[in-house]
Amino acid sequence: MSSILTNSSAMVALETLRGINKGMNQVQSEISTGKKVSNAKDNAAVFAISTVMSSDVASFDKISDSLNLGSATVGVARAASEQVVDILTEMKGLIVSAQEDNVDRSKIQTDVAALKSQIDTIVGAAQFNGQNLLKAGGSIDILASLDRDSAGGVTASNINVSRVSLETGALTLGTGATISGATSVAASDTAIAAAATETLTFTAGATSAGDSYSFTIGSSTINYVARDGDTLNDVATGVKAAIDAEGIANVTVDLTTVADPTTGTPIVSVTNGGAGSIAFAVAGQTEDGTYGGGLAALDTLTVANESGATAALGAIDALLTTAIDSASGFGSAQKRIDTQGEFVNSLMDSMKVGIGALVDADLEEASARLQSLQVQQQLGVQALSIANQAPQSLLSLFR
Repeated sequence: MSSILTNSSAMVALETLRGINKGMNQVQSEISTGKKVSNAKDNAAVFAISTVMSSDVASFDKISDSLNLGSATVGVARAASEQVVDILTEMKGLIVSAQEDNVDRSKIQTDVAALKSQIDTIVGAAQFNGQNLLKAGGSIDILASLDRDSAGGVTASNINVSRVSLETGALTLGTGATISGATSVAASDTAIAAAATETLTFTAGATSAGDSYSFTIGSSTINYVARDGDTLNDVATGVKAAIDAEGIANVTVDLTTVADPTTGTPIVSVTNGGAGSIAFAVAGQTEDGTYGGGLAALDTLTVANESGATAALGAIDALLTTAIDSASGFGSAQKRIDTQGEFVNSLMDSMKVGIGALVDADLEEASARLQSLQVQQQLGVQALSIANQAPQSLLSLFR
């Protein structure tokens, strides 16, 4: 049946042409944008994944900048530490020469003082963007990564770099410094009987730089001042070392540390192995003390006389060790930062490739599809034109 009201052939041809035109628009969009998924309408799931990954790439780009800044900061500290090692090595040579009686120790002392001043200059200048890792003050965190878990949670991870004081003078805390938590030190007796043991119990809590602890054992007074970053385990360890250094006759010292000194109590046990009792007392604990820089011994080091030269020879190796440990520590930290920087750059490249695989258009395929759709479009127009002419044949029935 033929009808002038309903042309089914034209409808089919028109629907086909619409589909072809829709395909043409999609291909032209891919060619113009270079993406097969340029918005959420194209593919909501892929768009969501690629957008999140793209934001992560932008974040990692900032992390790369942070790592570069951190590497430069640590690199300055490493280079300065290495220079300090060289100066201390030169100073050691002068101290060794001062052991000879037939030398002018006053002139050697002048050279030693000049080298000490040079160390002060290097330490003072060893900063990058205001951060000086050769001065006391805890540690710094360098942003190293952005970690995303399977649930979509994001956490930032850091590389922690500890400062190492290579300052040569005593550093003094200002008044008003406080001890966080209960860090009192208790002793129950005033003397240690023969073959008996007394304990110093460090009540669980925290300690701050400058917290001072003082004890009397026999005729010796033992002092320990907490440095920046010390825990009560460090304080207890330092107290044991200070007692050992006194070389008190018949006295032995044992140390018990704890896994968490903020909740546990480190203990220093002092045993009197002699025949008679020895005096024992906790002289006190103060909150405002002084703590020396890592090279504080240089402040009083002298070779101007024989006894000073002898003492200086014993002290210089410990100072060299401090500086060498500082240089090697900063070297390890810088290497880790640089390795992380290389990883972040590789990670960004891999993520960009992954994003491209999800959203980038295959232009070779798009070109072939465009050619095919252009031919189909021309044929569709011809088919629609033929279908539209069909009702004209009905006029001949009425002539």
